Amino acid sequence: MSLVTGSTADSAATGPTALSKAPVGPPGGPGRRPLGRHNLHGWLFSTPFLVLFGVFMLLPIVATLLMSFTDFGARDVTRPFEAEFVGFDNYTRLFDDDVFRTALFNTGYFVVVGVPLTVVLGLLVAVLLNNGIDRARTFFRVGFYAPVVTTIVAVAVVWRFVLDPSDGLVAGLASELGLTAPDFLGSETWAMPSLIAMAVWRNLGTVMVLFIAGLQAIPAEVREAARLDGASAWQELRRVTVPLLRPTMLYATVITSIGYLNVFEEPFVMTQGGPSNATMTVSLDMYQEGFNFFHMGYASAMAYVLFVVIMAITVLQLRLLKDNTS
Repeated sequence: MSLVTGSTADSAATGPTALSKAPVGPPGGPGRRPLGRHNLHGWLFSTPFLVLFGVFMLLPIVATLLMSFTDFGARDVTRPFEAEFVGFDNYTRLFDDDVFRTALFNTGYFVVVGVPLTVVLGLLVAVLLNNGIDRARTFFRVGFYAPVVTTIVAVAVVWRFVLDPSDGLVAGLASELGLTAPDFLGSETWAMPSLIAMAVWRNLGTVMVLFIAGLQAIPAEVREAARLDGASAWQELRRVTVPLLRPTMLYATVITSIGYLNVFEEPFVMTQGGPSNATMTVSLDMYQEGFNFFHMGYASAMAYVLFVVIMAITVLQLRLLKDNTS
């Protein structure tokens, strides 16, 4: 009798009620490592990246911010902590600087004209390569993407030959038609449009690849349904393809805008900001102030003004375009 009672007591002790009151160990059983140690190992594996990021990214960013409030120049390179603190003088001086205001306008012009051209042409090329061309499709894709991976020096050589007013390709075609080609890079009127054309040509391939990926993600049944409903090619593009590509369009617009707001290579290699500052951009002005004139505190203030402009435009684009993608 006592044995039965003891057995029943043991069973009761190991029943659901007892199990519910038992202390819960770490998830995954006793063989699993504690969460703190697991996180520690993750941080240890991340340490090389964190060190590199801190030394080559975070530290320069903080140093540039502090430098923008000083008159840091060439004399302070060996004694950086002796630079004079000037507060917001660099920032207030920017908007009294005619060159900076011209550079800000030129950068805005470059973005307002260049971004829509790049996105629209990239979309059209992607649609043609995805649907309209069956033969040598890979050849054309590589051809459109080749400028993206081509160095700016090679691009500059090609475009200088194309735009040369005496012996260039455009001048030759114009002479065949009895016309005279303008000096594209030497004219205040044509210099910036010429750089925009080169930038669109260089960046078209990136946008094209993004849109091709987006087009291939659209279900074929959706297009077939549109065709069965009698939609023309234009109606299918406008009412089916473009609405479904809005997330891709948002991403392409944002990254293209950020790249064009930082435009530097095209004017630096092709025109050096000329003629008469017609192609001067904020990044090029920043470079000249910092590395040609050694006004590093002033150039740092330019960098942070450009950073704020980029952030503001990016947030605005995300809010305006995201409403259409949700």
